[in-house]
Amino acid sequence: MRIREETYWQWADAQLHSRSHEEALSDGTHFDVQVRLSRLGATQLFLGLYARDGQALLEEYYPARPGETMTRALVWGVDRARALATGALPLPSQAPQRLQA
Repeated sequence: MRIREETYWQWADAQLHSRSHEEALSDGTHFDVQVRLSRLGATQLFLGLYARDGQALLEEYYPARPGETMTRALVWGVDRARALATGALPLPSQAPQRLQA
């Protein structure tokens, strides 16, 4: 069970259709990447990285991914989540919450 932080609740909108990708790593870390189109047509992305116990290690919300389709944004988000989860990219010092413009 994930323990969602404020960034997720800023993202959440049950009325908008979204696509998602979830993945669990062998160490129990798991991530959730979601993309959607805003009411104004902007591609938006949410990335959540969670420890084995469900605690948020990082949540990022991108209100706009200019020039990206939902598919392209989802691929970018999954690649970023994998890199963060495996240590290929360092976790930002502001974890567990980070709002990106």
